[in-house]
Amino acid sequence: MSDFDLIEKHNKHLEFIKQLRLIDDIFMEKVFGEDIACTQLLIQIILGKKDLKVTKINKQLPLSNLHGRSVRLDVFAVDTNDTLYNIEVQRGDSGAVSKRARYNSSMLDANITESGDDYSALKETYVIFITENDVLKGGLPIYHVERAILETGKLFNDKAHIIYVNSQIQNNTELGRLMHDFYCTDARQMYYPTLAQRVKYLKEDYEGVNTMCEAVREFFKDELAAGEALSRAKGRAEGREEGRAESLINNVLNAYRKGWQIVDIADFLGISEEQVKKILCNNRNTSGSSNKSSDRSSSVSRMSGFSKEDLEKK
Repeated sequence: MSDFDLIEKHNKHLEFIKQLRLIDDIFMEKVFGEDIACTQLLIQIILGKKDLKVTKINKQLPLSNLHGRSVRLDVFAVDTNDTLYNIEVQRGDSGAVSKRARYNSSMLDANITESGDDYSALKETYVIFITENDVLKGGLPIYHVERAILETGKLFNDKAHIIYVNSQIQNNTELGRLMHDFYCTDARQMYYPTLAQRVKYLKEDYEGVNTMCEAVREFFKDELAAGEALSRAKGRAEGREEGRAESLINNVLNAYRKGWQIVDIADFLGISEEQVKKILCNNRNTSGSSNKSSDRSSSVSRMSGFSKEDLEKK
C-alpha cells in the first residue's frame, strides 16, 4: 500500500470516528469500558443511586458455560458492595430479546461462583440493555424486570435484576438527558461534563484519536486476515477474488451485527448502500458449515433474525 493510500485510509478513519456516538457499540466500549467515572455516572443515573461507587470495569469480558458456549459482555462493572453490572448497547431489537437478557444474567451467576460454593455466595447482579428502539413497546423510558410470585404479587427477591432503557425518550430528566448524550457526535452538545470530556478526548486529543483509530482497525483486522489467507492458499486469480469477496461479506455482516448503519458500512468499506443491502439479504440465513476450513468465516457471518424490514429501517 502506497503512502497516499495509507493517508487516505487514515483520513477515512478520522472522518468515521467523528460520526461515532455512545449508542454505537465500538465507541460505547471505549467510553464506558475504559473509564470508571463514565461507567459510574451511567449506573448512578439508571439506578437512581447518587452514592453508588464503581471499583472495577472491564470491556468485552468473555464468559463461558460448561458446554463451551460463551458470551462477550460489552461492559462489565463491580461496585463497592460487590454488585455486578453487565451493560449492553443494542441497536437491533433481535439483540435485546428477553432470552438474551436471561442468558447474560445466568452467565454472570455461573462465572462468579466456584464449585462447592454455597448459594449465598451469589452476588447481586444487574443486566442493563440500552436499546435504540422501545423494544418492550410500553412507551416508557425505563423498564425494571424482576421475578415475582404470581399468586401473591410479591417479588421473589433473588437479587438478579434486568433493566431496559429506551433511548428514544430524551426528555428533560436525568435519564432523558443521558439518552440525549448517547446520540451526540459533538462533545459540546452533551449535558454531562464527565461524558463530554471522555468523548472529546477520544475524538480530538492526539492520543485519544490514535486509540480510536486502532479500535477501528482492530474491528476489521481478523476478517481481513481471514480473506487474505484464503486467497493466498488458493494461489490463483479465482482464489484471490473469492478471498476478497468473502472478506468483504464478513466485514459487512460483522459491522451490521455490531449495530452499524448501512450508510456507515458502505462509506467505510467504499461500496454502495445497495451492495451492502444485497450482501445482507443474500446472507440472511447464513449458518455454520461442516467444512472445517470455513468454520471461522462462517461463524463470523452467522446472522440471526434480521429481515427485509430491518434493512429498510437501517
